[in-house]
Amino acid sequence: MPLRVAGSRSGPSGSAAPGASADSLARADPLAPADPVGHGGPSGPGPGGGPGLPAWHPAVLFAPARLRQLGALLLVGVLAAIVTGPTGNSDKPLQAAKDSIVDVRIVLYLGLAAALWVLLVLGAELRGALERLSAPVRAPIGAAYGRRGGPIVLNLVLLAVAILAPLVVSTAAQQSMVNDIGIYALLALGLNVVVGYAGLLDLGYIAFFAIGAYATAYFTSQTAMPWHAPFVLNPFFVFPIALVLAALAGVILGAPTLRLRGDYLAIVTLGFGEIIHLVANNADGITNGARGAFGVPHLSIDLLGIDYKWGIDPLPYYYLLLAIVIGVMIAFGRLERSRIGRSWAAIREDEIAAEATGVATLRMKLLAFAIGASVSGFAGVLFASKQFFNPQSFSLQASFFVVAVVIFGGMGSRLGVVVGAVVLQGLAFYLRDKVQPADRYIYFGAVIVIMMIFRPQGLVPSRRRRREIELAEEGIGAADSLGAAPTGGHR
Repeated sequence: MPLRVAGSRSGPSGSAAPGASADSLARADPLAPADPVGHGGPSGPGPGGGPGLPAWHPAVLFAPARLRQLGALLLVGVLAAIVTGPTGNSDKPLQAAKDSIVDVRIVLYLGLAAALWVLLVLGAELRGALERLSAPVRAPIGAAYGRRGGPIVLNLVLLAVAILAPLVVSTAAQQSMVNDIGIYALLALGLNVVVGYAGLLDLGYIAFFAIGAYATAYFTSQTAMPWHAPFVLNPFFVFPIALVLAALAGVILGAPTLRLRGDYLAIVTLGFGEIIHLVANNADGITNGARGAFGVPHLSIDLLGIDYKWGIDPLPYYYLLLAIVIGVMIAFGRLERSRIGRSWAAIREDEIAAEATGVATLRMKLLAFAIGASVSGFAGVLFASKQFFNPQSFSLQASFFVVAVVIFGGMGSRLGVVVGAVVLQGLAFYLRDKVQPADRYIYFGAVIVIMMIFRPQGLVPSRRRRREIELAEEGIGAADSLGAAPTGGHR
């Protein structure tokens, strides 16, 4: 005999009775969830309105929950105007806040808050309209990309853009493409191994960058720091030395601490990064302290009749960085698809299950730490040979920024973290002459928050990461993110 659900009407076969609509069944079911936020739309009732109201209907748009949301965003806009406004003083601590509120700039912040509210309310409708408008363009592009060789063509196009881009911008922009975008893209690729592949949160990653830079000053100059080597090496010969030193530091840090997980590991790595920063800042007799390292020679080649020296022109450094970044991306791509990469993925998804299936979790995590640290040390050599540096170049904010680049671009995606460095550092270059340095992180934070709301998987997410987030949103927690989608889950 078919089962009946209390409060529902069914026919002899257990199906809904003829003439019973989905809305009437939803109202008759006492366990049907209500709509607490007041989302209207084609498939649900709006607050105070009839069923099936679109999100732009006044009954839905001006529902109490939506108005409270608008008020909260406007308050955030006012706070942003105050924080980015003039600096106050001890005699009149509230005068700066008053000046910020009455200034015409507040109209811009309130307008941005209202625009964000509209995006939140009409996000589904706008996304659907955008997909319909872009369908004629996306269809042939998707078909071409899906064909054999499509990804190769796309990568070649991106490579051509990267080669030609510095030729059409100013010298200041070229400097930023080297010092900011190129260096941080390389740092993000190394941290992506730790955070994106192995799922380990490292907040002291910039310390390995400092080790590479100070190793360069130690081996390449006898005047850059008080403590120096008895011989002088070409900076190119320091690359393998810095790589080994940074990897060794990663193993020394990771061996006693990688048994920790989550926030505990993050705190330990954070402390390690701060220790390196304080030592570099206070060891005047070794690192020259806060004054930094002066006189590190530029990269040069004098071999087999080739005599070339990198000078102050940023273009040679840019193309060298571009070649190194491409080589690292190719190497990490092969590593991700190897047995080691699959072990990292298993550790990230469930470390206990990975260990139970025979994965040497501690050894694999140490390997991830060592590889990520070695790339950071490698970047330190380029950074030191390009420009003057001091301990402030390796501050805690720099470490947090590299983590933000990885998350913003897409954890686990090699192309994503490079694009993340381009976008965030491009934003920094744009704000350089428009916003005070202390206020730039407010804009970075706002961009990242908006990104996490509308695209939590990142700008260019990896296939694995995108699948994990989609399954998590559906309430499905146990699934192989690269395998077939499961048929059910716990909600």
